[in-house]
Amino acid sequence: MENQFSRRRFIGTGALAATGALLLSKSSFAHAVLSGAGKPNSVVKGVQIGVITYSFRALPSTIEDLIKYCVDCNINAIELMGDAPEAYAGIPKRETGQSNADRNKAVADWRASVSMDKFKEIRKMFKDAGITIYAWKPSALEMRNTDAEIVYAFNAGRALGATHCTVELQAAAHSKRLGELATANKFKVAYHAHTQATPELWDTALSQSEYNCINLDIGHYTSGTSSSPIPFIEKNHERIVSMHLKDRKYHDGPNTPWGEGDTPIKDALKLIRDKKYKFPVTIEYEYNTPAGSTVIDEVKKCREYAAEALNS
Repeated sequence: MENQFSRRRFIGTGALAATGALLLSKSSFAHAVLSGAGKPNSVVKGVQIGVITYSFRALPSTIEDLIKYCVDCNINAIELMGDAPEAYAGIPKRETGQSNADRNKAVADWRASVSMDKFKEIRKMFKDAGITIYAWKPSALEMRNTDAEIVYAFNAGRALGATHCTVELQAAAHSKRLGELATANKFKVAYHAHTQATPELWDTALSQSEYNCINLDIGHYTSGTSSSPIPFIEKNHERIVSMHLKDRKYHDGPNTPWGEGDTPIKDALKLIRDKKYKFPVTIEYEYNTPAGSTVIDEVKKCREYAAEALNS
């Protein structure tokens, strides 16, 4: 299990981390965002460096917290995990003794009827801090979710200012379903893969709809194929809408601090810069935090590593 966490545990770990934590007051938050320190900027040589908020999973994860982390890391664009926005928008809390089926129905009913106003508010909060949301990853795009939930995901993504949702690549029948709904709603779905990735893995999904796209993770691709993702990027760049950055070893090897694994992060960034590909790159912090360091410090290091590669 990667770094003891999975995306499915993100909401639980975020809630646990938030318990007892000292959160910013509204006044101190406003000061942090609007002070003369300036807004973040992580566009380097024309390449947008972003971060997935999953990177901050071990920390308190309200919307205000996430904005502060981005500002602290000098990152001005994100892939937003779905839990914090949905909590802000008032998703029903799990009731004591509630079954999974009842919980799923309560959430589905809420998603099918919720106003987009809170999502627009979130977009404005990030925008006021100098941060754009280019992608969001809700838990509403799984096979078990209703069509109404999937359409909700597209509408909420649009309200947040995102150009696409991201989701794990699943069965062909499901990517066909998502692709049809994405086409009808004119909102892109970008499929993420782990070490099952192969050069042909996305072919079926891409053939099913022009709104089916790729959310490439070059760390997983490198580890799973024991090869460079560069040829894949060159071949498929028109269908890649965002790309995760992490460093991993070949042969399904572990995550490592950037520069210590086999993933050609620098070469991939230089390719995007030189070819002027338009998709953003996304820091996904997954290696273990070294003793004496912090998550924020390590995300800063990842940003600096990417910036140095693009400036070289």
